[in-house]
Amino acid sequence: MKNLRWWIIALVALATVINYIDRNALAIMWPEISADLGLTTEDYALIVSFFMVGYAIGQSLFGKIFDWIGTRIGFVLAIVVWSIAITMHALARGVMSFGLVRFFLAIGEAGNWPGATKNNAEWFPIKERALAQGVFNAGASVGALISTPLIAFMFLWLGWQGTFVVIGLVGVLWIIPWLFLYKAPPDRHPWLSEEERDYILKGQVEEKDEASGEQEVEQLAPSFLELLSIRQSWSVIASRFFLDPVWWMFVTWLPLYLVAQFDFDIKQIGLFGWVPYAGAAAGSLFGGWLAKRLFALEWSINKTRKFTITLGGSIMLPVLVATAFAAEPLLAVFLIAIILFGFQLAIGNIQTLPSDFYSGKSVGSLAGIGGTAAVVGVLITTNVVPMLTQVSWVPFFLLGAVIVPLAIASVWIFGGHIQQLKEENE
Repeated sequence: MKNLRWWIIALVALATVINYIDRNALAIMWPEISADLGLTTEDYALIVSFFMVGYAIGQSLFGKIFDWIGTRIGFVLAIVVWSIAITMHALARGVMSFGLVRFFLAIGEAGNWPGATKNNAEWFPIKERALAQGVFNAGASVGALISTPLIAFMFLWLGWQGTFVVIGLVGVLWIIPWLFLYKAPPDRHPWLSEEERDYILKGQVEEKDEASGEQEVEQLAPSFLELLSIRQSWSVIASRFFLDPVWWMFVTWLPLYLVAQFDFDIKQIGLFGWVPYAGAAAGSLFGGWLAKRLFALEWSINKTRKFTITLGGSIMLPVLVATAFAAEPLLAVFLIAIILFGFQLAIGNIQTLPSDFYSGKSVGSLAGIGGTAAVVGVLITTNVVPMLTQVSWVPFFLLGAVIVPLAIASVWIFGGHIQQLKEENE
């Protein structure tokens, strides 16, 4: 089957679209759900906290699970858990029941990210991994973009309980083409041509300088706990801790910002709220394309990753400051699209770092640890934002402008010379 690796990543991207539709459904239907069940805004904040705690746990948990049982069954387990959980939302009637189903939804949904990182490490040569990660991350942007009109339409047709049941079934249906297409890793997949198999496997080893006489050594694959003792691991952990909150600041607070700052109503949010996510999708694909292009120009892993990550941060920083003082809503929405463009350009290359440094059963584990660190950062900023925005939304954007350089600096300081770490360097 020609270009099988791209069919595989397309399915992973589709899973990510479903992931974001399921995740956003509660927020979109909350006005009706809260009216039906007599729930308050404070109740919603508590339910969100259940989700974030589950998401933090699920990142590291599924990172280890993917390394243990493999990518094929790992994705099945993750999507079964989150599909059952989103379906059970139809039975929830109060804060604790919603909190419980949101907790398990988050556990399953969190697995999508370390799973994608591990999948890309297995199925793509080094020079294509950022592009594959960009395709995957574009799925998150597309899911965020289409979830509002889709869920609104389904709610009008089925009500909120019926909507939760249907979107849960969609996730289960995804498993059918996944198991059909992903029969085995690329080293033994029966449908993979020898040409593509050779291209993938040979491209997963960094080219050596033949004149140096460097000996062939095995790529480093430390255990879960050993990862924390290696400096390069912290380039992933710290950069995710600082950078991911920027994405969640807008996912969580964008509608409230538009209402408070520009007096938008729901119709206006629906008309313009998708624009930032279009910018994010473009950034995902551009970041992957740019990395592949730089590899074609014979740039090293170290130079390519640091350039693309730094470029993304350099785009975000001045635009965050400019958006703090934007006086027109259309200008603000456009500037936020540029911020998320830069974010996705950077994060797609940061998310490839685990496979740049390590091999085998360490890739998913480090991706999961990084994801947990990201959620810790998000929890901190989520609780800080209400205090910062009591008088003005300017501090909201300046907070982003402060943490972006910290994320980029983490890659440079802890990453050192980005390359595949070998056993002899342990």
